[in-house]
Amino acid sequence: MDPYAALRFREFNIFLLARFAMVFAWSMQFIVIEWQVYSMTKDPWSLGIIGLMEVIPAVSMALFAGHIVDQKEKRTLLIKCILGFSVISMGLFILSEPSLSTKFSSNTILYAIYFLVFLGGIVRAFLGPTIFSLIALIVPKKVYPNAATWSSTTWQMASVLGPALAGFSISWMGVHWSMCLIFGFSISALICIFRISKKPILNPKIGEPVFQSLREGLQFVFNSKAVFGALTLDMIAVLFGGAVALLPVFAQDILQVGSEGFGILRAAPAVGAAITMISSTRFPIHKYAGKKLLWAVFGFGICIIVFGLSTSFWLSVFALFASGALDGISMVIRQTILQLKTPDHMRGRVASVNSIFVGSSNELGAFESGATAKLMGTVTAVVFGGTMTLITVGITAFVSPTFRKLDLQEEVAHHERS
Repeated sequence: MDPYAALRFREFNIFLLARFAMVFAWSMQFIVIEWQVYSMTKDPWSLGIIGLMEVIPAVSMALFAGHIVDQKEKRTLLIKCILGFSVISMGLFILSEPSLSTKFSSNTILYAIYFLVFLGGIVRAFLGPTIFSLIALIVPKKVYPNAATWSSTTWQMASVLGPALAGFSISWMGVHWSMCLIFGFSISALICIFRISKKPILNPKIGEPVFQSLREGLQFVFNSKAVFGALTLDMIAVLFGGAVALLPVFAQDILQVGSEGFGILRAAPAVGAAITMISSTRFPIHKYAGKKLLWAVFGFGICIIVFGLSTSFWLSVFALFASGALDGISMVIRQTILQLKTPDHMRGRVASVNSIFVGSSNELGAFESGATAKLMGTVTAVVFGGTMTLITVGITAFVSPTFRKLDLQEEVAHHERS
């Protein structure tokens, strides 16, 4: 291995460590916040508000963030994002101090938590496009598919361990010190990123007017049937299949399994997804990608319905595990499509549109789940979401035969040869 290739390989490993620590901290923090807020309010609507507080800035600033990412050096931007998250984690650590409840009303603490979640949404708007753009500058084009798979696998592994540790740490050390642990992981991610060298800015249109830049990014996404189809399908599935937002309700009131059971339930989808993604590095799923994506999302909807109707803890765990395994297929295919079909100089803007379609739909899905649970009841809301996912798959398969016939095998082989 030549020295330059060795450097890129080392930096990619450091990047994966940093991404693991960051996603671990973020996913753990979201779970701890959910638990704290629901324990304070005993109202599923409050869980929906958490998602809404994060999705508003994440969506409203996403396109602008993509423009900034394409104009600026990526490693420096990522450092700023992690610093912002660390400040928010420290704020949540202070707010979770038990003695604070004697000095301030529960509503004051609750609104302060919502405010910090809102600030986290601003950080989130920049974080996704920056990570997506940086990985393409670290690895050569011929390994994009494998790099995207390993990056997504790292994300899922962190999503497995973060929620699981959150559930156990709430039981072992309480919310307050769980927040301190989260802050420590964010600092670890920051240290890792400092070991990656600065990268060149590949955008030939530095200083391009903002609205012209945004229009170019949107036109690319909407004109690419593969990109637009994958993002739309995944967005609708996540939006209506957001059962995980209601897990505190299931853990505390329906299944009655406490914080440890909550951690297992929250980790189950990510365990399934991680297994799928690790398997996909050995058994690629690029052939007949369109059909596989449609079937995966259809199966995801079935699993959500089973989870909603289940009164057995282990059946619920299995349904969530299977939903994660099927969602992992969707994620691998979607990330491969984005990495292969996005020009280097537009990665920030395309990733920002992706964050609107898919990333932010997690929080919007949390809001939808909280709202429908308030109106319909928790179980009915989950079953409704799974049913809407099935309907979406049927409509997509019927109206988009081009997407149904999508096959990435030749394109992946071309990049591996180049």
